[in-house]
Amino acid sequence: MKRVILPTFVTLLVAMPQAGNAAWPVFDASNYAQSVIQAARALEQIDNQIQSLQNQATMLQNMAKNLQRLDFSSLGQLQGALNRIDGLMIQAEGLSFNLTQFEDQWRQQYPASYEAAVSTNDMAAAARDRWQSAMNAFRQTMRVQAQIVENVRADEGLITDLVNQSQSAAGALQAQQAASQLIALTAKQQMQIQTLMAAHYRAEAEEMARNAQTEEAARETTQRFLGSGTAYSGD
Repeated sequence: MKRVILPTFVTLLVAMPQAGNAAWPVFDASNYAQSVIQAARALEQIDNQIQSLQNQATMLQNMAKNLQRLDFSSLGQLQGALNRIDGLMIQAEGLSFNLTQFEDQWRQQYPASYEAAVSTNDMAAAARDRWQSAMNAFRQTMRVQAQIVENVRADEGLITDLVNQSQSAAGALQAQQAASQLIALTAKQQMQIQTLMAAHYRAEAEEMARNAQTEEAARETTQRFLGSGTAYSGD
């Protein structure tokens, strides 16, 4: 029995490699390496595309942030302060800041000469009107000064708010808008100073004109009192 089984087993071993060579595929290392390289290149291109899309998304976010509007406006407060000062200037008594009205008032209160029909009492009444007008001008100046002081006190809080808005700005537009409002605040303060100077110099000019007109009225009154200088003539 053993002599029969041994040749059969040897025959099977010899036959198996032939059957294996016919069924197992052959591995091509060159093609495999080429496929790996192509796949790596494809993955690299996809990664570059993803990175590009991420960069574009970041750029759009930055653009949106830079274009974000500042949710704070000091325009109403600035306009309100200037309107209060302008209201005081409109309420000014005496000589007007309106050029046309000023010319009419000037000719009436400060005549170049006194006609004979103007009595001494009329000149005295006109002198008191000029004095009252000068007093009103000085009062007007002090009212404007008081209003500007109130505005400056309010500006302290506004400046703090604007600086905080500027420092916490999320984008370029917000920072620019905050800076623009700070510039507007500076312009408002300069306009206040100009208005105060106008009121102050108006009061000084009116006082100087009143003194000059008083001298002219006194000269005219003295001349009328003395007459021609020949009140008595010998007969």
